[in-house]
Amino acid sequence: MKESALRCGPLVRPRVLFAVLAWCVASSGTAQAQGEGRAVPAASTETQGSVSGVVHDSAGRPLAGVLVTLAGIEGSAPAQRTDTTTAAGRFTLANVSAGSYVLTVERDSLGPRRVVVSVHEGAVTLDVVLRPRGETTAASELQPVIVTARDVPRRPTIGSLPDIRGTEIFAGKKTEGIEVDSLPMNSAQDVSRQLFSRAPGANVTETASSGFPSNGIAFRGLNPVQSVEMNVRQDGVNIVADLYGYPETYYTPPAEAMERVELVRGSSSLQFGPQFGGVIDYVLRDGAPNSKLSIKARETGGSFGMFNSFLSLEGGKEKWTYFAYGQYRSQNGWRPSSDLSQLSAAGKLTYHASDRLSLGLSYSLLRNRIHMPGGLDDAQFNADARASYRSRNWLASPWNIVALDGDYELSASTRITSSLSFMSSQRYLVWRNEDGGPSAVDGIDPETNDFVPRELEWEYFTNLTSETRLVHSYTLFGQSHAIATGLRMFGGDLHRQEGGPGSTGSDFDMHLVGGPYETDMTFGNVNAAAFAENELHITPKLSITPGARIEFLHSTARGHTDTTVSPPAKNRTFVLFGAGAQYQASASTSIYANATQAYRPIEYSFLTPFASLTRIDPKLEDPKGYNLDLGWRGSLGDVVQFDVGVFDLVYRNRIGLISGIDSAGTPFTERTNVATSAHRGIEAYVNLSLTSLLHGDRSAGSLDLYDALGYTHARYTSGEFAGNAVEFAPSVVNRAGVTYARGRGTLGLQWSYVSRQFTDANNTVASADADVGTVPAYQLLDISAKWQLTRVLGLDLGVNNVANLSYFTMRTSEYPGPGIIPGIGRSVYAGVRAGF
Repeated sequence: MKESALRCGPLVRPRVLFAVLAWCVASSGTAQAQGEGRAVPAASTETQGSVSGVVHDSAGRPLAGVLVTLAGIEGSAPAQRTDTTTAAGRFTLANVSAGSYVLTVERDSLGPRRVVVSVHEGAVTLDVVLRPRGETTAASELQPVIVTARDVPRRPTIGSLPDIRGTEIFAGKKTEGIEVDSLPMNSAQDVSRQLFSRAPGANVTETASSGFPSNGIAFRGLNPVQSVEMNVRQDGVNIVADLYGYPETYYTPPAEAMERVELVRGSSSLQFGPQFGGVIDYVLRDGAPNSKLSIKARETGGSFGMFNSFLSLEGGKEKWTYFAYGQYRSQNGWRPSSDLSQLSAAGKLTYHASDRLSLGLSYSLLRNRIHMPGGLDDAQFNADARASYRSRNWLASPWNIVALDGDYELSASTRITSSLSFMSSQRYLVWRNEDGGPSAVDGIDPETNDFVPRELEWEYFTNLTSETRLVHSYTLFGQSHAIATGLRMFGGDLHRQEGGPGSTGSDFDMHLVGGPYETDMTFGNVNAAAFAENELHITPKLSITPGARIEFLHSTARGHTDTTVSPPAKNRTFVLFGAGAQYQASASTSIYANATQAYRPIEYSFLTPFASLTRIDPKLEDPKGYNLDLGWRGSLGDVVQFDVGVFDLVYRNRIGLISGIDSAGTPFTERTNVATSAHRGIEAYVNLSLTSLLHGDRSAGSLDLYDALGYTHARYTSGEFAGNAVEFAPSVVNRAGVTYARGRGTLGLQWSYVSRQFTDANNTVASADADVGTVPAYQLLDISAKWQLTRVLGLDLGVNNVANLSYFTMRTSEYPGPGIIPGIGRSVYAGVRAGF
């Protein structure tokens, strides 16, 4: 039996570690300034702004390592400031004093660009194109353009990804890039409905009230639990347990460490692999070459004993750049027996050997100790949503991911990237299992004068993944084109042990008592895949991007189980086709369309029942289908930013739950290919700048209204359940809000509405064990605020679920239930952050 001293031990020392380390960093910075005879800056009231932007080549590819210099025009501004662009081509010069400057952007072999910038209170955001020196013109050498910060809106919170970035092609696809720092949100607790507030149709399962903080996300009527229908990544590397056999998400980086979140809907399946829902990529911050050490610390406290401590550092010296973060979070919980302690951390180091070659190494980890209060039935939820009848359920999911990556520019027209990642992780729990449902109170048995024995579950995940991509730009018939190709290799194992007899105690005890595990299985997957996509410009404004992907998947299973299911080894080959199109309707708007096939491999969890009340159909098949997109996106001046589209998703051989009563009169649920489902709808995001619309003076602040609406009509179109609504498919997901920003402060108000949804294909309204039934419609109001006190210190404040409404987002027959998992009532948070 595999043991670990870490997994069940309390995580109390990191709280002290982060608090002390953050204080020492702040103190040492002040002491150093005093020791060198320099004045320690006091709270400044001078007018300041910021200058930021993106640098890319004429093909839209971001340029890393570009030197950006902001030099004051003599007599009007302080001395020069410098920055170097990140791998995403981004640069930021914060806390720039008011005045006039010349911004110079330059890199070897590329012609420099110069822009005259006038900075007042607010933010200047620039988009800079660098061309080879032979293509530069006199106008490129000094742009006679004056940009005034008070006349420029703040950096958009969300936008589409560039047509080509690195070795990836996004032209003709529905994409979104969410700038995390631009969101007024509770980043200390990673409130998903706030993080994805600008992404239309994001359906979230919230399990934080059950001490299990890994919330799930899905779009277009797909299953959101643990994000199983999404291809979830961090910095381009898969972070789920097993993309092909167990795509559940246990680790996600904290929002405090993210630079942005990137979304590609179902059209991502050609470049990134399976899953109907598309890709979510959590992009971490990074350092810039030859930049000073930057340290950020944040201490946050809140309702129900919530404490969060975050510390990060980033920078660069000569050819090296680095970023690292550590986060410790604990809480007593909104419900009894829902306490949590969690430590997450990551670090990445990049060596920029030249302007053309970079090599990187990263490591991410998660350690947690989670107390699960169990689920409720409908009567219990209606009587008291905060109640708990399980106090002996515990879970932990230690996660480890190591990745190597390389980026090499073979020539001005050819680029190759490659990554190799290794994951070794676990998920284990001890609990009073689902027998009897949530109404079976976990109390003392009068006959034994003790609790009933608990059950042990243990899973070990190990996998190795290699992905290599190449993009080549070329000219044909007077138009520029680009082709992207790639190879992926994957090998992974899951060792699953279930039904182990546990103790009658209440602590986190993972020792077997009186026998072996009822189920002891090892599942394996070996995958090889190749793809190609070609962006072809028919005219300068119109492009089409056809593509194809081929996947081979070999699945094995060995071991024993207490069920009648004995999964055989399987070999499958999938060939997927797709095509996208994009038309540049104007300088700031474009029309996009896409049709792409997709599939979802049968998961390990579909092959062995987790709960004794759940059965598995031995004739399960891999679901297949396609996504269609048509949309219009862009901006109308600086007044309106939008992305409005329609979609059509067809999901054949969909795997779902059906419920019934067997010949012995016992109720059951069964996983099976229930039928084909069709999901059609609208996804619309609109942001309106009232300040720009009314030609207001930005010195009085900027006021924006936004609405992110997802409408989905998802129905089964064949089989026994034809005409029934698809489970986990609310018709309406709508999030709207107001953001007001002035000077150093930002205030955000967000309203969320999610309509009723079913949790099984039968469209059961209610059940005795509460594991299936409806999830009623709910609406929530959140308030978040940020205030920058000085150059160093800032405050974060907010209230979640202002009206203190009772609601829930999921029912389950498994952990963290069984039964209804309530959402959290009103909670308040406040935090102090510092940057050096």
